[in-house]
Amino acid sequence: MKALGGAVGAFAILAALGGAQTGDSFLYVIAAVSAICAASTWASAGISSFLKIFVAIFSTETILFGLVAIGVREGIWPDRFKDFLPPDSLPLTVAMFSILVFVVANRPVVREMTGIADRYFNQGETGTARIWPLPPFAALERRIAVAMVVFLVLINQAQVAITVRLSFFNRDFFNAIQEKNAGAFWQLLLWVFTPWAFIYVFSAVIEFVVQSMLVIRWRRWLTDFYIRHWLGDHAHYRMSLVGAADNPDQRIQEDVNRFIDGGSLGYGIYSYSILLIATLSSLVSFAIVLWNLSGNYAFPGTTIVIPGFLFWVALIYATIGTLITHFIGRALVKLYFIRQRVEADFRFSLARLREYAEQVALLSGEGAEQASLAHRFGAVISNYLEIVQNRKKLMAFTSLYGQISPIIPYVFAAPFYFAGKIQLGIMSQTAGAFGRVEGALTFFVTYYASLADFKAVVDRLASFDASIAAAQSSAQNGPRVAPSATTGGAVELNHVQVALPDGRTIVKADGLRFARGESALITGPSGSGKSTLLRATSGIWPYGSGDIATPEGVHALVLPQRPYLPNGSLRAAVSYPSEPGAYTDEEIGVALDAARLPALKDRLDDVDAWSQRLSGGEQQRLAIARALLAKPDWLLLDEATAALDEQLELEVYRAIAERLPNTTIVSIGHRSTLKALHKRHLDMRPDAEGVYVPQ
Repeated sequence: MKALGGAVGAFAILAALGGAQTGDSFLYVIAAVSAICAASTWASAGISSFLKIFVAIFSTETILFGLVAIGVREGIWPDRFKDFLPPDSLPLTVAMFSILVFVVANRPVVREMTGIADRYFNQGETGTARIWPLPPFAALERRIAVAMVVFLVLINQAQVAITVRLSFFNRDFFNAIQEKNAGAFWQLLLWVFTPWAFIYVFSAVIEFVVQSMLVIRWRRWLTDFYIRHWLGDHAHYRMSLVGAADNPDQRIQEDVNRFIDGGSLGYGIYSYSILLIATLSSLVSFAIVLWNLSGNYAFPGTTIVIPGFLFWVALIYATIGTLITHFIGRALVKLYFIRQRVEADFRFSLARLREYAEQVALLSGEGAEQASLAHRFGAVISNYLEIVQNRKKLMAFTSLYGQISPIIPYVFAAPFYFAGKIQLGIMSQTAGAFGRVEGALTFFVTYYASLADFKAVVDRLASFDASIAAAQSSAQNGPRVAPSATTGGAVELNHVQVALPDGRTIVKADGLRFARGESALITGPSGSGKSTLLRATSGIWPYGSGDIATPEGVHALVLPQRPYLPNGSLRAAVSYPSEPGAYTDEEIGVALDAARLPALKDRLDDVDAWSQRLSGGEQQRLAIARALLAKPDWLLLDEATAALDEQLELEVYRAIAERLPNTTIVSIGHRSTLKALHKRHLDMRPDAEGVYVPQ
C-alpha cells in the first residue's frame, strides 16, 4: 500500500505541474485531492485486508483516469476515441472513494465486521481455481479471492457506466418520439440500446457466476475455521460448562453464510460492499448528470436560479428520510439478535425431542414436552410480534416515502417542460437521474431492516469468537496436565484441587498415583466429584489447580456412561473417533464378539441413528468394542457398564483384561461387585472442610 501511495503522490505532483503549465485550475483540484488520496493510501497499510482491496482499486483508478484527464488537456488523447472519454470528474470520484474507504475502516462497527472477514484474506492456504478455457492452477487462496473481488468491482463499475450511457439513450429516445423522428427512433433502438443491453446482461451473468464461486469458497473456508476453533482444544466442551454462545450449530451453519452473502434472507458483508460501491458510483455519476440537467431550474415561485437545484432537493429529501428511518427502526438490531436465538432454541428443542423419542414415550412425557415446546415457541411469537410492531411503523414511513419520491422530479421539471424550455427526453432523463441520486442517498432507508438483521448476525459471530477465545484461554486454567519422563509410566496427581464452575473446591488429590497396567476402582457417593476428577485427569476440566504428570506419548480413552454414537454406518460408530476405514472387518468382528455383540458383525455398513436403535446396554458394549480396537494406554470407565447385568459386566471386564493387558484401567462405579474386578479400590470421603479426598 505504501508503494501505491507513493505512486498516487507522484501523480499528484504531475497533475500540479500540468496545472502550472496549462493554467487549468481543474488540474490543481485533481492534484489536491490526489495528494490526500496518496496520504490515505499510504496509511491504509494498517487497515483491514478486505478493505485494502477497495483502496487499491480506487487509488489505481485515480492514477489511470487522472492520466487520461491530463492527456485530454494536453491534447494527446486520440480524436477517434473521443466518444469513449470518461467524465472529467472520474479521477476525483475514485480518489474520494479511496479516501472514504480509509475513513470508514477505522469505525468500530466496521472493524468488528472486517475482523471476521479478514481471516479469509489473511490466511496462507493454497487453493485451486480455473479460468475457462484454461486448465486449473494452484495459488494462495487469498490471492484467488482478491482477484475475484477486484474483477467483481470492475465489472460492477462497468455496469454503472452502461447504466449512465443508457440514460442518455433514454433522453434521445423520448426526444425522437416527441419529434416523431422514425429514423432516429429505430437507429437508437437497434444500434444503441440493443448492444448495450446485451453487454449488460452478459456482464450480469458473469458477475453472478464469479460472485457465487467467491461466496462458496469464502463460506467453505470460514466454516472450516470456526469448526476447527470450536472443536480445537476441547473449546466446545468448556463453552458448554458456562453456557456461553447459545446454539453454536446455528452460528456456524447459518450465521457464517448470512455474514458473507446473506443467503436468501438479505445481504452479507460482500454483497453490502459491492452494493455500496454500485450505490456510490451511481450517486456520483448521476449526480453529475442531474447537476448539469437542473442547472437552469429556478427556485419555485421565484426567478432565482440555483446551480444543481434538483441535486440539493434530492440531498435534503434523502437526509430527512434517513434520519426518520433510523429513529423509527433502531430497535430492530436487538430484536433480530433475539429472534435468531429464540428460533434456534425452538429448533434445538425439536431436534432433542427426536433424539430422546423412546425415553419420552416410555415416560408418557408428551404432555410435558408439548408444554415446553409451547413455551419456547411462545418466545418466538413474542419476538415476532415485537418485530412486526417496529416493522409496521418503518414500512408505513418507507412506503409513503417511496410513493412520493418518483413524483418530486416531475413536480419541479414539469413547469419548464410546459413552458417549452426543455423537451420530453430531458424531463425523462432528469426524473431518471433524480431517482438514481435519491435512491443512492436513501440507501439506509431502503436497506435499514436488512442492515439491522446483518448487524445482529455480526454481533452473534463476534460473541461466538469471544466465547471460543475465552474457552481457549480457560485451557490454561484448572489442574495442569503435562507429559513427564520421570513417572515410570504412571500418572501422578500432586496438590490437585478440582473446583466447580462457581469456584467451590470439590475434590483434593495429593500424591495420588496410578501405575502403568494396574486397574483401580473409584467409588463414593453421588456428587463426590468422581467423574469430575476423571475429566481433570483427561485435561478437559478448566477449574481448579495442581499438577497431573502423565507418561509421554500416552493415549487415553474415556468411556462415559452414555457413549456418543455418530449417525451413519455402524462401522463408523464402532471405529469412532478413528476414521471408518481404520480397522478391518475381521478386527471389528473380533472386538464385537469380545463385547458380546456378535449379532452386529453383519451390519457394519448399515446406516442408522444408532443412538436410538441400540439399547443402553448395547451402546455401552459398543463403546467397549471401540476401546478394544483402539488399545489405549489409559482406559477410564465412568460408569461405562452401569446398564449391564452383573454377569455381562464380568464378561466385559474379563475381555478388557485379556485383550488390553498393558492398559491402565480406572473405573468409576457404585456396584460392590466391581471391587473384585479391580486390583485397587479408592473411596471418595469428605475431609473436615467437606472436600472429598480419594482414600
